[in-house]
Amino acid sequence: MQSAANQNERRGVVGHYEGVTITEIGLPGGRVVTEVIAGQVVGQHAEATPVTVAAPGGVGATAQSAATYNARIVRDDNKTKLGDVLTDAASKLPRDKPVTRQDAEGVMGAELRKNLNLTTHPSGVTTTVVAVARLNENR
Repeated sequence: MQSAANQNERRGVVGHYEGVTITEIGLPGGRVVTEVIAGQVVGQHAEATPVTVAAPGGVGATAQSAATYNARIVRDDNKTKLGDVLTDAASKLPRDKPVTRQDAEGVMGAELRKNLNLTTHPSGVTTTVVAVARLNENR
């Protein structure tokens, strides 16, 4: 984001303003961008890191294919429905897999992105997944 701002400034698209800062904080699964003018936060937003690769033949690949198809279809009646994507989903999902630290980080990132205060709920999904990941690491 900062590099884009620098390019725009070099091209003369925008001017350089003293006291304006933009910071970016990387989080598991995304980032938080904050704009500050004269010491006052004037904007803050969270962005998810796009996931563009899905396991072939899996639920994610089916969902991506349906989304691509639906984007080209005008009538809602002809679009692929969520129920169509989830048909036989249980057979497409991986069997019991131990929760890892990376799984916990992904869940935490998702929960943080959905919360304007950028906090997790004390008894939420993140807390549970982190606890299970720790147990699995200690085995």
